[in-house]
Amino acid sequence: MRAVEPGGRVMLGMARYSTLFLALVIASPALYAGFVTHQLDVQTALLRLLIAVPVAAIMLGVFRMITRGYGRKPDEPRKPPEPGEGQPEPGADDPLRAEAVAGEPFPQRRSEDG
Repeated sequence: MRAVEPGGRVMLGMARYSTLFLALVIASPALYAGFVTHQLDVQTALLRLLIAVPVAAIMLGVFRMITRGYGRKPDEPRKPPEPGEGQPEPGADDPLRAEAVAGEPFPQRRSEDG
């Protein structure tokens, strides 16, 4: 289900837990430097977290777009061909047929070729 803005545009899902968690991971060095070691101003650390949220939303949106069709069944499932007259039933005890492809054999290496 997609969230659609009133203008008809699709939102990126910035309020999803996965987006907020990825933004927290992206901004974690800045948050650590701001709140734990005090090497960075707290406002700067929070600003970096604020910037990381749309970046994470775009990253996850692209990932969701790429993986959207995975795991779905195809529109029309393939049916095995129906056996016609003179063709044996699939799964019968017929021998397996295979084709051999003729080609040049690999050259053998000898120890003298060095």
